[in-house]
Amino acid sequence: MLLWLIQEMREYFPPLRVFRYVSFRIIAAMLTAMAISFVLHPWFIRRLQSRQIGQVVRKDGPESHFSKAGTPTMGGSLVLFALVIPTILWTDLSNLYVWAALTVTVSYGIIGFIDDYKKLKERNSKGLPGRYKLLFQFVVASVVMLSLFRDELSFDRTLYLPFVKADTFSIVLPLAVFVPFAILVIAGTSNAVNLTDGLDGLAIGPVMVAAFTYLVLAYGAGTVLQIPMPGGGLFQFNIAEYLRLPHVAGVNELAVFAAAIIGAGVGFLWFNTFPAQVFMGDVGSLSLGGALGMLAVLTKNELLSLIICGLFLVEALSVIAQTTSFKLTGKRVFRMAPIHHHFEKLGWQEPKIVVRFWIISIMLALIALASLKVR
Repeated sequence: MLLWLIQEMREYFPPLRVFRYVSFRIIAAMLTAMAISFVLHPWFIRRLQSRQIGQVVRKDGPESHFSKAGTPTMGGSLVLFALVIPTILWTDLSNLYVWAALTVTVSYGIIGFIDDYKKLKERNSKGLPGRYKLLFQFVVASVVMLSLFRDELSFDRTLYLPFVKADTFSIVLPLAVFVPFAILVIAGTSNAVNLTDGLDGLAIGPVMVAAFTYLVLAYGAGTVLQIPMPGGGLFQFNIAEYLRLPHVAGVNELAVFAAAIIGAGVGFLWFNTFPAQVFMGDVGSLSLGGALGMLAVLTKNELLSLIICGLFLVEALSVIAQTTSFKLTGKRVFRMAPIHHHFEKLGWQEPKIVVRFWIISIMLALIALASLKVR
């Protein structure tokens, strides 16, 4: 929106041409998201308190969490707002990938909002039944993914392996296989982030780290630099070709989207850090997880996301292992799942768990980015 207006005006004011660069708009989106988040959060928290929109704590959860009951929740609503507005302002709205990412993010946020609302209304931690959440997530992801193939299978159905050059080895999946696989990545990432959101600041930190990683990958996959030559003319430098990444034309606009996630996350973390003044709620965790899943699929890093989002994957697997083991043998693998609660039961203090999980997410992001040079 704002980008279109600036493009119309840049003929009259040449300095505005800087806004055509994705790199500049990345910074603009991040700062805009931060500003919205920092300015509105104090007011938003007061509104949540006045309406008595407080956290409902699991009765079977760690005893240290009982004191958190009543802390304002659904703060992810503002995170979502602070993410969407800069994206609309600073991205090219004619870009299909931007709308695909926004559709999933907002739709998953609505699903999370309904879940949070049911928890508050019924005063228990169950919320929307899991089967309905998954059904709605699958439907949204299906519609969005199929829309990418409306022009004779236009979207790349190739599966690229981490640490392997894109032009050396890849697997082209049939449409009937790729779409369900992409849906699984999107919905799986969304629910994995949701499971991770159990301690103050635990989920939002790794979300920002993953978003930064996807920012780099999106910029590299879609950007062709035009470098002026001394003798005149322009030299085109294809970053994806140099790094042996899959080139996806136009996907660099998603770097602006990823920057907005980081900016909104920083603002939220200011108020969510221990002891939290506000909780994200499912409206935030499901939407942010869906956003990361879309970034993985649209930048063609579905398999690399196993590393980028490795922390979320471990959290989800701990729940699966715990549930499966208990149903089959009656025994638990962990003292409590997800795994961050296991460490709480071992006596670890909450800030220690959060910071160490952040460190792990940063290490995984560095491994993922290191794959660019290995290729």
